[in-house]
Amino acid sequence: MKQVKNDEAFVAFERVQKSYDGEVLVVKDLNLTIPKGEFLTLLGPSGSGKTTCLMMLAGFETATHGDIRLDGVSVNNIPPHKRGIGMVFQNYALFPHMTVGENLSFPLEVRKMGKAERETKVKRALDMVQMGDFAARRPAQMSGGQQQRVALARALVFEPELVLMDEPLGALDKQLRETLQFEITNLAHELGITVVYVTHDQTEALTMSDRVAVFDDGRIQQLAPPDELYEKPINSFVAQFIGENNTLTGVVQEIGADRCTVRLDSGDIIDAMPVNVNAVGDRTKVSIRPERVEIDKTRLQPGAHTLKAEVLEFIYMGDIFRTRLRVAGTDEFVIKTRNAPDQVRLTPGTQIEIGWLAQDCRALDA
Repeated sequence: MKQVKNDEAFVAFERVQKSYDGEVLVVKDLNLTIPKGEFLTLLGPSGSGKTTCLMMLAGFETATHGDIRLDGVSVNNIPPHKRGIGMVFQNYALFPHMTVGENLSFPLEVRKMGKAERETKVKRALDMVQMGDFAARRPAQMSGGQQQRVALARALVFEPELVLMDEPLGALDKQLRETLQFEITNLAHELGITVVYVTHDQTEALTMSDRVAVFDDGRIQQLAPPDELYEKPINSFVAQFIGENNTLTGVVQEIGADRCTVRLDSGDIIDAMPVNVNAVGDRTKVSIRPERVEIDKTRLQPGAHTLKAEVLEFIYMGDIFRTRLRVAGTDEFVIKTRNAPDQVRLTPGTQIEIGWLAQDCRALDA
């Protein structure tokens, strides 16, 4: 992903704040730029401020402070229907008394478009989402997945440059959700539209997005491409929220530019990358991803750390094995290993040694 300069921003939040009661800020001093054609996901737990940001961009909420710009123009005082933004919601928001074709035609009629042009655009939008044969049906005659495809087509029918999606796949079953994730992403990139997508589902965010903004407590904690977010979390909230993560607590004993030594609360001493610690004596949470830990000593690389561990649980999950261990005073240390013929299968109660490389271990805020 290219670095975005402010003058390249298609969407820009500049020092935006939002309070509903005049006291508590649900969005705090948000600065965010989104280039044209990007698929950006706002990810975070309930109450983190992500949906409020989307609603302010749509025009359904008003910023308490700051400026929101769309293609260089401030939209603070422009009503929602004049912003030219497509919207897709979790509950589809289709008109039940209208056919699919009429639902799609409605936003075109509002824009005073002629009948022939409306029919052409409706057909094209329905074909995009593989719903070309459903124009005469009503929403009640379709499944949830079909209704969501129609809702997507309606958001695209007037060819907006920006589409906002608020938990659009939340009501669908896992398999259908995964199918639509790829379809939406491919469609967005094919059409070159800018998408701002809200979800609390981290897998959805990682698989669909060019970049992800992780929200907590009204602020963006980290804004990065999915692989960077997972591999290089900048604080303990992001490390815990994105994917599965092992955490060991301790105190920094030595610190350098790219390496620090941590004495764990268990007394064990390990090396880690100093990401969010500043000085000797700092408390830290050390983060290690489950797939970075090796349970077979013969596979350990030179310079790997080793710690003693006891197997508590060994779970077969099809493509992977998930092993839960007692390590350095915690019973929640997890390792994931791929299901391969030569992979070690462990039984609870077994004493083993595990290991990992220091560069896979990140010393974060406590």
